[in-house]
Amino acid sequence: MADGLRHTPRRHNARRRVAAAGALGAAAFLAAVAPAPAAAASDAGDEDMSTTIIGGVDATEEYPFMASLQFDGEHFCGGSLIDEEWVVTAAHCVLEDDPEQVTARIGSNDHTSGGTEVGVSRIVTHPGFALDPAANDIAVVELAEPVGQEPIALAPKAGGAGTPTRILGWGMTCDSDEDCPETPTVLQELDTEIVSDDQCTGFDGATEICTQHPAEDAQACYGDSGGPQIRRGPDGWELIGATSRDGDYDSDPLCSTGPAIWTDITAYDDWIRSTIAA
Repeated sequence: MADGLRHTPRRHNARRRVAAAGALGAAAFLAAVAPAPAAAASDAGDEDMSTTIIGGVDATEEYPFMASLQFDGEHFCGGSLIDEEWVVTAAHCVLEDDPEQVTARIGSNDHTSGGTEVGVSRIVTHPGFALDPAANDIAVVELAEPVGQEPIALAPKAGGAGTPTRILGWGMTCDSDEDCPETPTVLQELDTEIVSDDQCTGFDGATEICTQHPAEDAQACYGDSGGPQIRRGPDGWELIGATSRDGDYDSDPLCSTGPAIWTDITAYDDWIRSTIAA
């Protein structure tokens, strides 16, 4: 989907559009449109991008690496702590964001309290990021100071079709804004699996992961963008993906039916390491 799953807090009637985070009609990115900072991107879409994991459950364990990216205290995208000072997320989440206006809450299952709240000093989007066609939907966010939470390790590889994974997020829990006027404050989790590349459209198998839940009515949605897809490794959870967009938006714009696309974080290992070392 050229529509990202980024979330827009409803009580702020701000219209930060998908063109700022990924244009409607280009790719359905799963970000929530946050209240627009002064440097917000252009208004080139007509619909708010708001959602959370559909069919998930309240988090069953602590995820110290989980990050909520926020503007004015409102969650708009997820991310993953990969270093004591760095979070990885989707590029469409932070496109044209002013770092001084973004904060992160790290290591809490409630995006309104707990964990560590910290400012952002720098945002680096991948130089090859594009909206249409969607490509290289990845960014790293430098925190204003180190945090004490344990970062998540990057997996060596994402895995092939059939690999069990889990997705995390605070996005919408159903397809309709009318049926779900509020998004959860408690982190949601959903067990999923990687499916074959041909299940997703507008997809690059070299740098992206096509993922689906075995049952219908269960998937990432608006507000989940940037959040982690994880898999079990020998020493615990490992990071493989960042939530990007719907996998069949052209034929079915509903989040709950069909696959979704994650940026394959493991494919960007060298770029991530060189960027945070610079």
